[in-house]
Amino acid sequence: MYDIRAKPPIMDSSLIGLIIHLVFFAIGVYLYLFSRGLVRAGNMETRERAETFRKENATWMRYLGLALAAVMLLNLVYDVLALLD
Repeated sequence: MYDIRAKPPIMDSSLIGLIIHLVFFAIGVYLYLFSRGLVRAGNMETRERAETFRKENATWMRYLGLALAAVMLLNLVYDVLALLD
């Protein structure tokens, strides 16, 4: 008979946390790159709206993106260390 306590499933909470932190790290990096103008939108109308939004909100998006990416990078390091331990 199979006992789940003897061999826990591979997708445990620490691996799920690692994936969630990785997603939020990617969001932080994307937000920072968007605030710097390095990410381009699809068509011309969308690009103009995104550029207007970026110019109005670049400062707080840059700080938020850097802060989010930095915190998530620390969390990723701690998650990897916890998985290796």
